Amino acid sequence: MEDRLTKEEVLHVANLARIEIDDKEIEMYQVKLKKLLDQIELVTKIDDNDSDYLIAPWNNNSEFRKDEVGNMLNPKEVLQNAPRKSGNYIEVPVVISNE
Repeated sequence: MEDRLTKEEVLHVANLARIEIDDKEIEMYQVKLKKLLDQIELVTKIDDNDSDYLIAPWNNNSEFRKDEVGNMLNPKEVLQNAPRKSGNYIEVPVVISNE
């Protein structure tokens, strides 16, 4: 088994990452990337017995509060405190854009 990647493989990865590397870095990454890929290969060989459950290092018995029906807030009073509003809605900055 080879202990390094080919120059072409390293250049391909650099191209995918959109980075420029010089000849010295290519030699370094030939070895480092191969070691990384070998470690990933070890993880894929782990027998997990097709378990559908998660084993965690703690016993987390979460206690949730009970849902209790409360009084509704008056929409007009709520909108009075809003810095920006549009009709019956509170305006907030755009977080996700489709552009």
